[in-house]
Amino acid sequence: MSTLTLIGIALGLAMDAFAVAIGAGLQLCQITKRQTFRLAWHFGLFQAFMPILGWLAGLTLVDYIAPVDHWIAFGLLAFIGGKMIYEAFKQEEEADRCDPTKGWTLVMLSIATSIDALAVGLSLAILGVDIWYPALVIGVVAGVLTMLGLELGTRFGGLLGRRVEIVGGVILIGIGLKILIEHLTA
Repeated sequence: MSTLTLIGIALGLAMDAFAVAIGAGLQLCQITKRQTFRLAWHFGLFQAFMPILGWLAGLTLVDYIAPVDHWIAFGLLAFIGGKMIYEAFKQEEEADRCDPTKGWTLVMLSIATSIDALAVGLSLAILGVDIWYPALVIGVVAGVLTMLGLELGTRFGGLLGRRVEIVGGVILIGIGLKILIEHLTA
C-alpha cells in the first residue's frame, strides 16, 4: 500500500472524529488542554484499535474470499463513504449539554467515530496488507484532527461541520474505486 493511499484512508476515517470534535468545540465554547487530550487520545486510540480488530477477523476469512477481495474492499469503502456523505446531509440533532470529553459519552463517541475503521481493517486483511503501521498512522491522524477539530469548533462555529464529512466520504469512495480498478486491470 502506498503512503499516499494510507494517508488518504487515515484522513477519510478521521473525518467523523474531526466533525464530532468540531461539534464538541461548539458545545463546550471554551476547551481546556485536559479536554483536548481526553478527546484526541480516545478517538486516536479507538481509530487505531478498530482496524486491528477488523484485520484479525479478516485473516480468518481470507482464503474464502480471495477471488472477490477487490469487490469486497470496494463495497466496504463505498458503503462507509456513502454513509458518511448521507449522514452529512441528515438533519443535525440537538446536542445535549453534557461534556462530550467525559464518561460514557466519550466512550460512545469513540466507538461511533471508529466503527468504520473496523471495516477498513477487514479490507486490509483481504488485500494482504500488514496492519500495524497503518493502524498507527490512522490513530495518529485521528488524534491530530480531533485536536484541530476542537480548536476549529470553538473558533469558527458551524461553518465546516458537514463539508468535512462529505470530503471524507468522497476520499473513501475514491480509494475503493482505485482498489477495484487496480485489481480489474491487473
